[in-house]
Amino acid sequence: MKKFLYITDQDEYTDHSFIGAFFEKYLGKYFDTNILYFSEFKSDFERKDEQRFILPLKLKKDLLDELSKNGIDIDSYDYIVVRNDFDTLKHILKRKIKHNYKVGFRLSFSKRIVKLQEDEVSNKKSIFDVIGNSIKTISETNLINESDIFIPTSEHIKKEFFPNIKIKTFTIPPAIDPEVLHENIQHVEDFKRFFYAGTLDKLRDFETILKAFSQINSNQFKLSISTKDPKYAEEMLSRFPNLKNCVEIYNARTKSELLQLIAKADVGLSILPDIALFNSSTPVKILDYYSSGIPCIMTNSTNNQELFKSDNEAWFCKFDETSIKEKLEEIISLSKEEVAQIGINGQKRLLEVRNYEKISKNFALELDLL
Repeated sequence: MKKFLYITDQDEYTDHSFIGAFFEKYLGKYFDTNILYFSEFKSDFERKDEQRFILPLKLKKDLLDELSKNGIDIDSYDYIVVRNDFDTLKHILKRKIKHNYKVGFRLSFSKRIVKLQEDEVSNKKSIFDVIGNSIKTISETNLINESDIFIPTSEHIKKEFFPNIKIKTFTIPPAIDPEVLHENIQHVEDFKRFFYAGTLDKLRDFETILKAFSQINSNQFKLSISTKDPKYAEEMLSRFPNLKNCVEIYNARTKSELLQLIAKADVGLSILPDIALFNSSTPVKILDYYSSGIPCIMTNSTNNQELFKSDNEAWFCKFDETSIKEKLEEIISLSKEEVAQIGINGQKRLLEVRNYEKISKNFALELDLL
């Protein structure tokens, strides 16, 4: 069996539900896979188990030598894939000929692009930022083109941010694990329970969604929010006193806690501003919602339109107060059975086209062709 090494840019304690499902469980059926994480706290290399390694962050610069020192045979790997980190990609590419492995680059998101879009929203972006970004993009594109395969989370990311990539591309989008589906916990009350999971910041402009909720002339809804910054959420909510008794704020610390909260909801929220960063891929929260059979109201973007049928598998909405308010009122007026059916349809659709088991099989076939 061929060997595969996935070098993450993640801490050992980060939620690894995607990596665990895709690379360990499903890709592990086709390759002998190893996953490398990093730690700010450990001083020595650690074998977590047969698949997972932990390397101190301070040793990252010379990670191949450090792995070799700890009994890892670099020559045994047929494929090494790097996630997001261009410095690490450069290191792996330098040793490619010596060890005779194929190199892949996985792009899930770019912190640089996020920062640029945040500055644009805040009117802080300057001509120097634009020039600097262009130079950086050229440099990063050249590095990716030295690799054997590019693995973005969507085709839109490649088109929008890295249009000059020339090498083979295989898209691995967020998906659902067919073996980890969660039952939707139905409630007896008539009101609709909406749920938002994720970051709250200026770029996502969640305040626009709260404004829409505050204008609904009905008490037939509840809104739950789970975020890593509940204080920020409370400060935002304080500007809408009429929502005080309608909104609950949580801080789910694990994926399991989050999924338990989602399972009690009727409708998931994933309405984001109309910017390239958000329109280029499917937010992971959408997959979390549908894993529990929870239908989602989401941004009316090309990416989402390619994935779902409007009013059959999901609800699409423009990002403005009026559009959001009208769509929320429409959903509130539906019966519980109608809402639940949208979730069932959406989950079925994802099991067909966004299924980690199916995607990993196709990815393994693609790697064998390199």
